Amino acid sequence: MSSSSVPPVLPISTAQSGESQPPVATPAFRSFISHLNDSLRNGLSQRRPWAELVDRSAFSKPESFSEATLRVRKNFSYYRVNYLSVIGLILAFSLLSHPFSLLLLLGLLCSWIFLYLFRPADQPLVIFGRTFSDRETLGILIIFSVFVVFLTNVGSLLISALMVGVGLVCAHGAFRAPEDLFLDEQEPAATGFLSFLGAAASNVAAAAAPAVAARV
Repeated sequence: MSSSSVPPVLPISTAQSGESQPPVATPAFRSFISHLNDSLRNGLSQRRPWAELVDRSAFSKPESFSEATLRVRKNFSYYRVNYLSVIGLILAFSLLSHPFSLLLLLGLLCSWIFLYLFRPADQPLVIFGRTFSDRETLGILIIFSVFVVFLTNVGSLLISALMVGVGLVCAHGAFRAPEDLFLDEQEPAATGFLSFLGAAASNVAAAAAPAVAARV
């Protein structure tokens, strides 16, 4: 009678605990994207009006090479964000016009991000049933980077786009008279976009530092 009155014990399944693991390095990657997005918006918010950049009445021929150099320096200090935006657009257009190079560059970037920088050190890389150590992964990524940049047209495409962008910036800076620009008032804020670049670089280092330090 006592055995029949004992309620049956229900089995407890633990299969769900193994399925609730978080994605690989998702918090660090999301934090990196968030900081990079905020820094990019902060940098782009400091750009000058584009109508002022292309004002035809402000263009004149420089009297000498030294004057042209001085104009380039002053205009770059004032239109820093606009100039870098133009170079970035030229790079983007060049990559979009060459889809294969764009795919190679995106593949290289994603490989570094997900296979090394933001991959937890306690989760080894396994491809086709073979486990790769951190040194092997780093060596493969370096070889892949050299192949993509130097043995394909990606490197020449990036260099050509940069040369075109820098040439346009220098030409505009040399022929755009900076006399109407308030350089003295804007001098403290001239490093705004450089601070954005520094913040973005520090975000990359801060987000990737724990994973890299764990592998050293």
